[in-house]
Amino acid sequence: MGQGSLVKFLLVAALIVASGVLLFRPLLGLIEYGLDLQGGVHVVVRAREKDGKPVKEESMRQLMAVMRQRVDELGVTEPVIQREGTDRLIIELAGVKDPDEAVRLIGKTAMLEFKTYDGRVVLSGSELKNARPGRHPATNAPVVDLEFNAEGARKFAQVTQELVQQYGERDPRRTIAIYLDEELLTNPFVREAITTGQAQIEGGFASFDEAAQLAALLRGGALPVNVDIMEKRLVGPVLGQDSLEKSKVAVTVAVMAILAFMLLVYRLPGVVADLSLVVYALLLLGALAGIGAVLTLPGIAGILLSIGMAVDANIIIYERIKDELRGGKTLRAGVEAGFRRAFWTIFDANVTTVLAAVVLYFLGTGPIRGFAVTLMLGITASFFTAIVLTRWLLHLLVRVEFLRRPGLYGVPRPATAAKGE
Repeated sequence: MGQGSLVKFLLVAALIVASGVLLFRPLLGLIEYGLDLQGGVHVVVRAREKDGKPVKEESMRQLMAVMRQRVDELGVTEPVIQREGTDRLIIELAGVKDPDEAVRLIGKTAMLEFKTYDGRVVLSGSELKNARPGRHPATNAPVVDLEFNAEGARKFAQVTQELVQQYGERDPRRTIAIYLDEELLTNPFVREAITTGQAQIEGGFASFDEAAQLAALLRGGALPVNVDIMEKRLVGPVLGQDSLEKSKVAVTVAVMAILAFMLLVYRLPGVVADLSLVVYALLLLGALAGIGAVLTLPGIAGILLSIGMAVDANIIIYERIKDELRGGKTLRAGVEAGFRRAFWTIFDANVTTVLAAVVLYFLGTGPIRGFAVTLMLGITASFFTAIVLTRWLLHLLVRVEFLRRPGLYGVPRPATAAKGE
């Protein structure tokens, strides 16, 4: 029984160490960096009146919502969009290297209109439900598939039916032109009445990415106000890179010191704690990469804080175990009692910290939310490794007869009653 547990422990330990060596760098490479670490584009836009209507608070809120949706649709990681004064927005896009391209994408008014041959507007972008890129089934050319809401579907069915009834199959007036920002995109011929509430923009796309960008703009909606670009510039990551290098050194030194401390003070449980920290790091990096999180300097601070809590959880458990062993309990009973007594202390500390992180996430913006996300993920990973993994590994060790000496668990002078199992 004891030998089997020892073999199992050694195999698990070897697997953990090998996973740490092989997976740490690849997982770290999957995580995107924020503006402060990799640079990007800084744009300042100012809202001005549209159609004679002044810029109001509601218009600015709508402008922020549309801008955020556009940026999210375009796949920009961890954008920062915040108010400046009463009529300005600051937009920062990490990883974007071309300010002019960024301005072109976020500054379009995206006013979509469907017009008949005589210039009559029959549908607008407000009646658009969805827009997505696709391929033409016959030519494989990039297209944008449109889906209208109930009112738009009704109008589209009515106008296409009127055109089919009024004009012959080759009549050039049997068309519906599609305009974006008063620029003609395509002028498709209406072959039959369309009652499905769907349409397609085809032709004029140089690539599938171009069709995807147009679909993203249409999904984002039209701007509620006109905007002027007041400032556009590249933001270099020099300060961020310097801070990142210092953070790497600090993390490396801190982790090595923690590993050494746990081994020196807690002996055999210190080995278990070090293995648990490796699993914790892999779980945290895997979770960050899996959700597409963006690492910023505040996010690094959240990781460091969660590392501290992970170590603290192990220390609480091991000190409880040492107290039980000093009190004369057997090793197995001391481990069980130590975990039982430490559980609620660790649980309460983790829950209160997670609640604080939840508040930061929902009330904060940008890097503050990044800090909250890394902190929540880190606490979850540390709680699992401390309560589940550490406990299982310690149970394997206490089954090994020659490892049942309390001295190996940080208690140099065990009580006489602690000689048993």
